[in-house]
Amino acid sequence: MSSIVLATSAEDSRAVEAVVAHHTEMNGTLGLLVEALVQAVESGTATTGAHRRLVDWTRTDLLPHALAEEAAMYPHAHRDEHARLLVDAMIAEHGVIGELVDALDRATSPVRAAAHARALEVLFETHMTKENEQILPLLALSSDVSLAGVLDGMHELLGGHSHGEGGEAGEAAAGGEPGGACGCGGGAEGCGGASEGATAAAMDDAPAEPAGHSCGCGGHDDAGNLPVLDARAVPHAIRHATIFGALEGVAPGAGMVLLAPHDPLPLLAQIEARWPGTFTVDYLERGPETWALAFTR
Repeated sequence: MSSIVLATSAEDSRAVEAVVAHHTEMNGTLGLLVEALVQAVESGTATTGAHRRLVDWTRTDLLPHALAEEAAMYPHAHRDEHARLLVDAMIAEHGVIGELVDALDRATSPVRAAAHARALEVLFETHMTKENEQILPLLALSSDVSLAGVLDGMHELLGGHSHGEGGEAGEAAAGGEPGGACGCGGGAEGCGGASEGATAAAMDDAPAEPAGHSCGCGGHDDAGNLPVLDARAVPHAIRHATIFGALEGVAPGAGMVLLAPHDPLPLLAQIEARWPGTFTVDYLERGPETWALAFTR
């Protein structure tokens, strides 16, 4: 997902970045929702809420995204004889994804729901990787297809943004994600206006934690019951987009724990700019190797 993709135009390059960024956020959201369900099963707590939130998200976001791909991108890729079998396989995978969503929805036991959820998560991640690394580069390099034109206005493919919205989408808003595809309602400035590399380099000069963003109490008693996102295992280029996607999956009154390799003050500023006053952040651990933060919505 962090591969460099060549394109025939700057507009197509920005379109690729927009779709990859949205894929990354979707992976983050799905991962958080699945982890919340699995953790509820493991702890023996009620799973109804986590189960329903996951099913609802798959039906309102994941499946419409798949249909939009079949309508917008896949027909153009299918015209290439070298990609025809791949596209047919991708469409077949959409069918399997739909079947897993139905099985997840019908699951009558928490264990079966968690099993279907994990299978869906794994399949979706591999499916997105093939789209990012094979379908998108094919279309971006084609002289017969304007990828920017294909994707223009496709809400389900870009998370509510066109590829050019919010200014130069090629400028990374968070670790390589285009500003116009972040789902924040604005351009790069809405997500902090700087790349993750730049914010990480500025750590030593970072200001105090954003006002109202962290109580600094050292953690809540129920933090152990929250799903965990270990950002240390996420590639640097897509780390912020993955975290944004995970936070999208946090329901009101719920939360998640983030494990980070450094004190993520610039990230907190980006989150506050994107969701003003939405999350309370408590430091559970402050280095030196791991920073653990509990986010509560």
